[in-house]
Amino acid sequence: MTQGVEFNRLMLQMRSMQMEAMGRPQPPVQLEQNVNGPAFENVLKQAVDKVSEMQSTTSDLQSAYERGVPGVDLTEVMIAAQKSSVAFQAVTQVRNKMVTAYESIMNMPI
Repeated sequence: MTQGVEFNRLMLQMRSMQMEAMGRPQPPVQLEQNVNGPAFENVLKQAVDKVSEMQSTTSDLQSAYERGVPGVDLTEVMIAAQKSSVAFQAVTQVRNKMVTAYESIMNMPI
């Protein structure tokens, strides 16, 4: 929810600057300032940390399986590998969407 408010605030600021540049100042719009929830950067950092943890766990399981450690079966290793792969792809897609959104905002006419 926080990222939506941040995006809306950014869009309103950009529209206000555009109107000022055109010589038509707009009255300031009041946005909801008291939003409870984690900041977007914290959520993103937690997601990246979780993916890193999953990849580390997968690597440990793969090493244990290759050494023949009892109790580590192939299905467990393969499931962990798939989970970490899907998580990595998801974080990569979020990053790509963020870059695309940033580029779109930067290419907006003022």
